[in-house]
Amino acid sequence: MSGLIPKHFIEELISRVDLVELIGSRVPLKKHGKEYKGCCPFHGEKTPSFTVVPDKNFYHCFGCGEHGNALGFLMKHDNLGFVDAVEELADRVGVEVPREQTPGQRPPPSDVLFATLEKAANFYRSELMNGARGKDYFKARGLTGETANIFGLGYAPDAWDSVLRLLGSSEAERSRLLQVGLIIERDNRSGHYDRFRDRVMFPIRDARGRTIGFGGRVLDKGEPKYMNSPETELFHKGRELYGLYEARQASRTLTRLLIVEGYMDVVRLHQAGITYAVATLGTATTPEHLARVFRICNEVTFCFDGDRAGRAAAWKALENSLSQVREGRQIRFLFLPEGHDPDTLVGEEGRAAFESRIQQAMPLSEYFINQLSAQVDIRSIDGRAQLGAMARPLLERIPAGIFRDLLADEVAKTVGLKRDRLSSMLGEATEQPAAPEPTRRLVKPQVQTGRRNLVRQAIHLLVHYPEIADKVILNPALATLERPGIALLIELIEELARRPCANTGALLERWRDRPDVEHLAKLAAQECLVNADGAAMELAGAVQQLGDEAARLRTDLLLNKVGLTETEKAELQGLLGRKVPVDPGA
Repeated sequence: MSGLIPKHFIEELISRVDLVELIGSRVPLKKHGKEYKGCCPFHGEKTPSFTVVPDKNFYHCFGCGEHGNALGFLMKHDNLGFVDAVEELADRVGVEVPREQTPGQRPPPSDVLFATLEKAANFYRSELMNGARGKDYFKARGLTGETANIFGLGYAPDAWDSVLRLLGSSEAERSRLLQVGLIIERDNRSGHYDRFRDRVMFPIRDARGRTIGFGGRVLDKGEPKYMNSPETELFHKGRELYGLYEARQASRTLTRLLIVEGYMDVVRLHQAGITYAVATLGTATTPEHLARVFRICNEVTFCFDGDRAGRAAAWKALENSLSQVREGRQIRFLFLPEGHDPDTLVGEEGRAAFESRIQQAMPLSEYFINQLSAQVDIRSIDGRAQLGAMARPLLERIPAGIFRDLLADEVAKTVGLKRDRLSSMLGEATEQPAAPEPTRRLVKPQVQTGRRNLVRQAIHLLVHYPEIADKVILNPALATLERPGIALLIELIEELARRPCANTGALLERWRDRPDVEHLAKLAAQECLVNADGAAMELAGAVQQLGDEAARLRTDLLLNKVGLTETEKAELQGLLGRKVPVDPGA
């Protein structure tokens, strides 16, 4: 959908996101008083200096200085653009991103393509409901009508031009059908025909529930058994996971995902109550798949058939997972009995027994050692040397950190090599003493610390407690005071009084595109040792002192000016009519 995203929606979205849960799904955090601490994901460190402050919806690293709110974290950590990060957060809390449509604005091409795919999905669903062939197949596989409805299952008729006749009457429509892979051009370029024919259909949805492609399974004997939409502008097999949208609809707080190999496996597992199952789309699990998964949860189990093909696919999944391994993330491998796939096994033994298998799945580290050991004669020096040679390039793919260190220790133990020798083979630097933990600077606001700090102190209080802005009465003379930051202070008070802000994170988002945002973020990172009530009192005191100073200076200026205008005379009369404090240093 096109159009600008309303700013008020973004602020509300940031306020609704559980920042600890969001960051904790990517960075191991430990509770530390009212805050949470962990090692910074933006620079290498062994002593935690990364702090998440949940009631402020704000994070800060005292080591490298990185800071921000939920939106900024996603953009920095997950390398997302602004709009993608907003949509990720919206999907996380289960809301649709609104757009401000400009009158007369045409929808972008992608919106038209999404509409074409949705029309096709509706057509396939109606064909399933109104016919017996597809319906009988799903019934024979044990699926209920409710499950078919949840996944939007359908049936493509046994005809060459069903979709073409329905949705391709014009040249422009046929062009769109080609773009999304629903029709194929004939070899002699004399026309087109439907890609999917006489197949049960599985619509593939993106994170927002929009249809981006299809998977079709043949009903009788035929090749290929499964057919996917081709790569298109909207559909990329190496990026998407079938069933992820349905899994997130079933649970807004996913803690784990089970990755299987087929559409029917996912659908049948969901029907059995294992609603965290997803599948790759006819391709091996890619690092991009895993990066997306770990943006949602910290635990992934790969589920494969126990035959040779299943074990080959499992090893490929391990190789592609290594770049995503971090401490705090769990990757495990489950192998099913030969002759079974998840679809048949969960139907035979039920949810509890199947989930018991998931709980007993093999950790990546164990599978790594076992699989390499099985390929050599571990009793001989030659075999152990071969194991070390095979392990080395794989270990190098794992990001430096605790997990790689521990796995390297296990490899060293298995091959009978000293750990420091293995480290030198991996090209690791000699261990250096850990740098001392950065000292956290505590700044306690004090009203009576000199007028020079009053502006900064007032802004500091507002950044930590935006809700206290409406407790302040601004002296009109304040705008005449020539002090650094006075214009920002006045704007903050007026803006926050007019449009209240929920917390620090939302305030920083409102100022995202302003040059003052870095100054505000630095103040947000400094400790505030008063509560909201105390902050309101201190802010009122600071603003009053600044207002009194401004009134006195303005009065002196007007009294010493020759030839006042009528406006200035009225202003001076107003200033003299109120009690203007005398400067004790005068």
